[in-house]
Order: sequence, then C-alpha cells, then structure tokens
Amino acid sequence: MKDKFSKDQVVYSTEHGRICPGCDNPVNQCNCRKQTSPIGDGNVRVSRETKGRKGKAVTLIKGLAMDADTLASMGKKLKVMCGSGGTVKQGVIEIQGDHIERILDYLQKQGMKAKRAGG
Repeated sequence: MKDKFSKDQVVYSTEHGRICPGCDNPVNQCNCRKQTSPIGDGNVRVSRETKGRKGKAVTLIKGLAMDADTLASMGKKLKVMCGSGGTVKQGVIEIQGDHIERILDYLQKQGMKAKRAGG
C-alpha cells in the first residue's frame, strides 16, 4: 500500500516563506501567476470617492489593462501630474484629491478609452 504523502514533498518550511500551490515555488518566484493576462476590459473608468476616508475625496482609476509594474509607473506619472499623493491597490490607482478632469484629459491623450464613472 502506497503512502498518502510522498517523502520528497515539503509540508512546512520557513526557509522560503509562502509556497504557490500551482507550481510549488516560493510566491515571489512563482511562474504560473506571471503568465496570466492583466485585468481590465479596455474601458477605463475614472471616479471620485469619499466613503471611508473621513470626507476626503480620492480619485479612482479602474479598468487599466496593464501588468503590476506598468500600473505602478502609470500611478507615479499621475501623482506627479496632479501634484498629490496616492497608491495602487489591487489594480486600482488611487490619487488623493478631486482630479477627474485632469486625469481624463491625460488618459484620452494617451489613446485610452476613458470615461467618467459615478455622479
């Protein structure tokens, strides 16, 4: 009768940290997740949000079909252009303040199909 667990499979190790279940490599060296296509439908939506931010406005840019590195550099360009802070979280660029019109103009000049979302 064959054992349920093989002896060469690592069950737990603190040497490499988290292990990807798809390719059994450490998460920072994962091969299977890098091959996925970026999230986005081609329609870039720019909106303003104040929920959960104590009344302070934040401009959100969603739907950019870019990988993580390109998205981070686009976020940096937009922050510099608007002269404010911001971040990139889960494929969404957040820029502090109300900069919808400025960002819409920039994205349309870059050739992207950008529209205003929300009220």
